[in-house]
Amino acid sequence: MSKMSDRLLKAMDLRGLKQVDLCERTGIGKSSISTYLSGEYEPKQRNLFKIAEALQVNVAWLMGKEDVPMEGPMETGHSIDNLLPIKRRKVPLLGDIAAGEPIWAQESHEDYVLADGDVPCDFALKVKGDSMEPLLLDGDVVFVREQPDVLDGQIAVVLVDDSATLKVLYHIPDGIQLVSKNSAYAPMIYAGPHASAVRVLGLAVQYTRGLI
Repeated sequence: MSKMSDRLLKAMDLRGLKQVDLCERTGIGKSSISTYLSGEYEPKQRNLFKIAEALQVNVAWLMGKEDVPMEGPMETGHSIDNLLPIKRRKVPLLGDIAAGEPIWAQESHEDYVLADGDVPCDFALKVKGDSMEPLLLDGDVVFVREQPDVLDGQIAVVLVDDSATLKVLYHIPDGIQLVSKNSAYAPMIYAGPHASAVRVLGLAVQYTRGLI
């Protein structure tokens, strides 16, 4: 193993990060990170800066230079006043979500999409169907922040029995009402003993069109 890969492993261990965490924080592919960890290849400057920033370590230390502290000034290349980096991070794409009849959102952590670094979210789902038109179209990717409930009128990812769906949520006496943006779809009401079948997975915080 190279000195760089040794220090990469050391920094990841100190920060409590796994390979998948480093992929998410840097946007670098899993196969590339694997070659860096094995010492087969060393990252080029652009990826080196990304890794150092994600691990909060000195770039020179990460490169294996002696007599350089692990932590200290990080030369990330962001010091030019009028040149700002676009903030992006990778979040898992967990599969399709119905904008119509509920379907199960298959968890597939092999797939990731880039999210806005300024918008807190935990995962993304691909819309399938037309019940949220004209706001959300079939094929849009929705970014979701995990939380157990949302405010009335907000768009939520909701688990109904074993199926996930995307709907505007309202709290009603003794239950939940799920409403589509498309008026062709009737509201879905779960009240009384049926209310326990509904569980909020998170709040839709952002979407993108034509991403994948």
